[in-house]
Amino acid sequence: MTARFTGKVALVTGGGSGIGRATALAFARAGATAVVAGRTVEHLEETVRLIEKDGGRGGFVVADIAQEPDVERLVGTVVERFGSLDVAVNNAGHLPQPAGLAELDHETFSRTLQINLLGTWLSMKHEILHMRANGGGAIVNVGSVVGAHLTIPGAAAYGASKAAIAALTRSAAREYAADGIRVNTLSPSSMETPMSLLENETEAERVERAKGMFPLGRIGTVEEGAAAALWLASDESGFALGHDLVIDGGITS
Repeated sequence: MTARFTGKVALVTGGGSGIGRATALAFARAGATAVVAGRTVEHLEETVRLIEKDGGRGGFVVADIAQEPDVERLVGTVVERFGSLDVAVNNAGHLPQPAGLAELDHETFSRTLQINLLGTWLSMKHEILHMRANGGGAIVNVGSVVGAHLTIPGAAAYGASKAAIAALTRSAAREYAADGIRVNTLSPSSMETPMSLLENETEAERVERAKGMFPLGRIGTVEEGAAAALWLASDESGFALGHDLVIDGGITS
């Protein structure tokens, strides 16, 4: 345990698995009260169990970030139960099945933007409203190298939604810097999560595929993603504003 975030309350959306869970655990180890949000109670409960097993303090709130009443309730509940909201990592996202742009159906495209883009905007909106009235804070939006930095055929909806997150981040960063709110983007490439597995691909096959794709010869770990998120949220990155931090093993270099 460290004292980097002692006395802070950190909210992580999409905190029931993957980078979100790893980030919540890292915040708790750094002294924060880590609150995770998502739609599946069992996954959120498991994250909190791991936090508490590790000696940290955590909690969860069930919420659908694509629904504004849920997001407003989420922020209000975090503040009511834990006393403040100092840091937010907007990590919740959706990756649809690969499809060419002309083959995408309206429902898939709309749902992807609703979760990834609308959900991030709604989360930022209500986090900023609280932080602006309470002395500021730090927000990290999880984007992706796909869209803003890398084009992958079959990922038009996902890429468009994630590229737009970087634009939202820059707008919010400029608009609310004077209120003591720092907003930045974290853009990872493939990480060791189920989302990065191709259809019917095994873990061993993914390892072999990564050797030929990434200059580092591997995909990233969720702990590496969490470490980058914590750096952007910490005072150590105090001069970073509207930045898009790429962690991709060199695939876009």
